[in-house]
Amino acid sequence: MKFIRKSLVRRLFVHLLLGGMVIILAMTYLYYYQEALVPVKILMPAGMGLFLLYVLIACYIDVVKPLKIVLGEMQTALTGGLFKKIYTTRIDEVGILAYFFNKVTEGFGQVSFDIKDRQRMLSELNLAAQLQRDILPSLTPSIQGLQIVAKSKPATEIGGDIFNFITVKDKTYIYIGDATGHGTVAGIVMTIVNALITVFCDANDNAYEVLVNVNKYLKKWLKRSVFMTLVMLCWDHKEQRMTYCGAGHEHIIIYHAETGECEAVLSGGIALGMIPDNSKIIKEQELHIGDHDFIVLYSDGITEAMGANGELYGLNRLKEDVVEYATQYSAEGVNYHIAKDVSAFMSGIEQKDDMTLIVIRRDKDFKPGEPGENRSTNW
Repeated sequence: MKFIRKSLVRRLFVHLLLGGMVIILAMTYLYYYQEALVPVKILMPAGMGLFLLYVLIACYIDVVKPLKIVLGEMQTALTGGLFKKIYTTRIDEVGILAYFFNKVTEGFGQVSFDIKDRQRMLSELNLAAQLQRDILPSLTPSIQGLQIVAKSKPATEIGGDIFNFITVKDKTYIYIGDATGHGTVAGIVMTIVNALITVFCDANDNAYEVLVNVNKYLKKWLKRSVFMTLVMLCWDHKEQRMTYCGAGHEHIIIYHAETGECEAVLSGGIALGMIPDNSKIIKEQELHIGDHDFIVLYSDGITEAMGANGELYGLNRLKEDVVEYATQYSAEGVNYHIAKDVSAFMSGIEQKDDMTLIVIRRDKDFKPGEPGENRSTNW
């Protein structure tokens, strides 16, 4: 039972299964024993109609209504209103959102009245940070033909960077995003976006449809100054093809092993949450990559990292690093050496923004679970 309660998708599957069984049993009974009362020609349409009605009601009660309550309280908190604690016994994605919200906001009122409770708030923020780390993937996926290494380092207890890997059927979605600012508000936005993407990846067939639907629902809950940039890759396992869809995020860096050229492709689009409908602005395009080519995704915490003399790390320096290390190392080595160079460049300067770096190498001979494969996302 707990296995079912831990996932919205499993709960919906159970509703579909139970509803279908009840309708089938009812139709069987009417067909064999009550044929005179219910003609066969209306039995099937009536059964399907009742089944769809049951599914809609179940989805509203079990998913839409509780999610609306949680997101409503989050919107109130984001806009500075008087929010309420969310009481729930659920342990699925809705329960995680509610628990995360409660923990993040639990100490706000106390701190505003008594500065002595600052330590309690810090403790709760640490717990919220741990919850956020639990939401983000601790391991990268192991995929035939792709080396993937991702590392992330928040600037404060709660970060605004988001990244994840979701495999649905024969496709894997790889995405990275950055909420405005960092800290509590950015962390809440990041959590909402992650939950929405998880739901819509199950319900849609491509990155374009996922981001259009995420934006549609996200816009309802965010004020004008809060949004998230994001770029999503989609790897088709059958066709061995990579596409991408951008929502106002940073460049996609591509290194072509055959020519030694490195290009920075604009992800395009507009940030999630800026306009109600982004369907005519964003589009899904193909990334042409050959064997041993690299794709590098990053958040602006890397390119905007500041050195001791006030200079920014910058896109050109990042591209130079990719060119230098791509000829020598695997995806893990490239990620490690870029992170090392960024840290050395900052030379003790305080990190001002969250930093996330994803390196992908196309390798037709790479097999999942190879010895020495480092899948940890710890920076």
